[in-house]
Amino acid sequence: MPQQSGSAEEKRLRKLYRNLNPQDQVALLRFAEFLAVSSTPVAEPMVEFPQPENISRPTQESVVKAIKRLVATYPMVDRERLLNETSSLMTAHVIHGKAAVNVIDELEALFGQHYAILKAEFEQRLLENP
Repeated sequence: MPQQSGSAEEKRLRKLYRNLNPQDQVALLRFAEFLAVSSTPVAEPMVEFPQPENISRPTQESVVKAIKRLVATYPMVDRERLLNETSSLMTAHVIHGKAAVNVIDELEALFGQHYAILKAEFEQRLLENP
């Protein structure tokens, strides 16, 4: 078995990656690609922001599965930024009985809004640092 080299952080990242399910591995790779693009100087004037994955909404879906689908759809959106609002919507469903379909609609809007904000920030940085 070949010995893996790299810093402690790289080894930790490899271990975390191996422990993810395939869908989350893809999300992690897309997020890493986004970070690599956004943290390096832009060589070309027309760098595009990553597009959301095209994962269609099933007709019957639980709120938990919807959150997983939306995380995979928008891997570039930081989960920490969504934690409070997502938790509130989940509580509205589980504790207060709000219909899953309505909560999922709101979750989709929430993820879409955060994506739009992130994209606008990215585009603004491109304008400021051509």
